[in-house]
Amino acid sequence: MEVFVVGGSSLSHPTTLISVHNFSSSSTPPLSPSLFPNKNSNNRRGRLPSAWTKTESPKLASKGGAFLSPSRRAAIIELQEASDLASSLSRLEGKIQAQGLNIVLRHFGELRRWKDVIQLFDWMQKHGKVNVASYSSFIKYMGKSLNPTKALEVYNGIQDDSIRRNVSVCNSILGCMIKNGKFESSIKLFDQMKKDGLTPDEVTYSTLLSGCIKVKDGFTKATRLIRELESNGLEMDSVIYGTLLAICASHKLCEEAEMYFQKMKDRGFSPNLFHYSSLLNAYSVDGNQMKADELIEDMKSAGLLPNKVILTTLLKVYVRGGLFEKSRKLLAELQALGHAEDEMPYCLLMDGLAKEGHISEAKTVFDETKAKGVKSDGYSYSIMISAYCRSELLEEAKQLAKDYEDNYDKYDLVMLNTLLRAYCNTGEMENVMEMLKKMDKLAISPDWNTFHILVKYFCKEKYYQLAYRTVEDMHNKGHPLDEELCSSLILQLAHVGESLKAFSVYNMLRYSKRNLSNSLHERMLKILVSAKHLKEAYVIMKDNAELISGSSLEKFMMSFMKLGNINMINDVVKAFHSSGRRVDAEVFHLAVTRYVSLPEKKELLLHLLQWMSGQGYILDSTSRNLLLKNSRMFGQHLIAETISKQFAASKNLGIQGTKR
Repeated sequence: MEVFVVGGSSLSHPTTLISVHNFSSSSTPPLSPSLFPNKNSNNRRGRLPSAWTKTESPKLASKGGAFLSPSRRAAIIELQEASDLASSLSRLEGKIQAQGLNIVLRHFGELRRWKDVIQLFDWMQKHGKVNVASYSSFIKYMGKSLNPTKALEVYNGIQDDSIRRNVSVCNSILGCMIKNGKFESSIKLFDQMKKDGLTPDEVTYSTLLSGCIKVKDGFTKATRLIRELESNGLEMDSVIYGTLLAICASHKLCEEAEMYFQKMKDRGFSPNLFHYSSLLNAYSVDGNQMKADELIEDMKSAGLLPNKVILTTLLKVYVRGGLFEKSRKLLAELQALGHAEDEMPYCLLMDGLAKEGHISEAKTVFDETKAKGVKSDGYSYSIMISAYCRSELLEEAKQLAKDYEDNYDKYDLVMLNTLLRAYCNTGEMENVMEMLKKMDKLAISPDWNTFHILVKYFCKEKYYQLAYRTVEDMHNKGHPLDEELCSSLILQLAHVGESLKAFSVYNMLRYSKRNLSNSLHERMLKILVSAKHLKEAYVIMKDNAELISGSSLEKFMMSFMKLGNINMINDVVKAFHSSGRRVDAEVFHLAVTRYVSLPEKKELLLHLLQWMSGQGYILDSTSRNLLLKNSRMFGQHLIAETISKQFAASKNLGIQGTKR
């Protein structure tokens, strides 16, 4: 059997496709807040100056291009069209300055020619032809190209303090980090920027707020930023209100979203489609159809007509509310308006039906998408395959998975996991390995779902070594382990004689999850004692004695006294006593018996006897006789004196205990 180790590098870029695998989240794509600039600020969102006319060359359509001399304009166009950028830059060095080079930089950026962007900017830095706009534009494009490392390298290398704390440059690097999912790092950098003299503006806070949409405790973090914004004398604008509404929707805070929506209207801002869409998204959390319909009427009365995004979000509200008849009517309306050319609205209805157990109705919608030739990215397949798996219709799931592979050559993590689950459920090992190879070839890193699917499959098929290696890889990549699944694997590994690997899984699980069930500790102790791995069993006893039954602990103690490392006997006895339990006389007898058999352990024996005296323990007659019989090996007088002191000390401790 071919062995395939789960791995793969991280994604080179996040998928732009919207996962419909779980429609409980606010997955309907909102309109970008940048489409709706503050009504009082025409240029702060990056609009081109009005001096630029439509007669200008499209290659020069960038800020400042209208004011260049003909020779410099010619130089810019030559650079934009150069097949050998380095050679052209060398030849035109004296004819073009930072302003013109910035135009070329933005031209390359808008065309997503990232290598040319980096090459040009590096040349500009080397020849001292950079300004604030150069840094701001370059960092912005590094964010778009998903290269935050290069952006940070450039920002950290800025020597001119006035540029380093320029608000435009700072906003660019913060936006770059937010875009690349580095919210916490961006907050730390923001705090350092303020210490270095940055005076943040509304765009700064708007940028940081956008990062709160998808992070844990995002709403709490957003409210802190809003308080700081207001304490700095800045005012919230329509863009910031829109971002707050999106944050509330993504964190399922419907009442808070309503509050901000009303507050925005009270402050004189007219809601636009983005604001309505975000609040509608909040209503979709619990399928609040009544409020959603009222909001649509409010929007129409304000002179705004529902667009594709609004209607699709409304469809999600109906589906989440279980209003499938209304959902079908709205889907028909979307079709009539030409807004159902892609699979998104169909997937919303299909997913809702499937999760409510209406598999045949969901399949009818699925078949409709195929019959109508609806543009699909494969997510309709993902929904139906998952639905079949949940309903134990495994052959149907497998057949649909193969149908997808025959008709599509487009894979992302969600789709690969879906296909993987289908093949695992039906025991198609060859197809499972093929999915893993595709994942590796496409450099798509497995997520928690991937690992969980594989571990469950390997356990079911009794590939315990593969299951163990997968759990190990999962743990090394920082994914939390599932206790139920790992507990099952621990028992199965123990059953096939792999108790130490079972212990390794136990330790990974303990590290991954703070609160484990009490029974797992005892189960692991029993496995190790049975396999005579007593040193490892001691670790469990020492850390979890209070959670383990007395009978299991006593069995461990007896086993350790008989077979455990003699150099650890005293430590084991002390740890057991420290757990609040009294050590049985038979345990001491076994310990003495072990020590008597090895006279070179004299010091350990004497130390144990002295400790017993201090804790009120006394040897039983059998143990005393054994010691006295072999006292010549340990020092006859010393043994007699120690036993005498032990008896006297235990008697005194008993009297003191009575007085208490």
